[in-house]
Amino acid sequence: MSNEREIQDEDLMDVAQDPEQAHRLRKALKVLADNPKVGGKLQEMAQEVLSGRIGMKDAIQTPGYMDAMGDRLNEMRRAAEDQTMAEREESRAKFAAWQKEQEAKEDEERAERDGPTGNIVTAPRRGGRGHRG
Repeated sequence: MSNEREIQDEDLMDVAQDPEQAHRLRKALKVLADNPKVGGKLQEMAQEVLSGRIGMKDAIQTPGYMDAMGDRLNEMRRAAEDQTMAEREESRAKFAAWQKEQEAKEDEERAERDGPTGNIVTAPRRGGRGHRG
């Protein structure tokens, strides 16, 4: 996918409720598309959506893609059910740490996207004096 066009967050606004959700969806699609462990139809769907060859709305209405998503969710559910109590606690702790890290990254990305650039140069107002004036 590296030399192909890639959609932007705004391209997912037909299925997202707000720009932040669109951003998170695009990031999730990138994880699916770039992770070799995903494979199959799920990875194909993510790659197709990210390249713009299919819209997210169309992807979620495509039976083969939805079947792949359902299969993956069932695998995750079975794996969770097979965990011991100690494994569940360890998983919860790892998830909490991962979630905290992700929130920090998202806060940083949001600040970079939405905040001032820090190198804005402004000219003095017409008719007024400059800052040295």
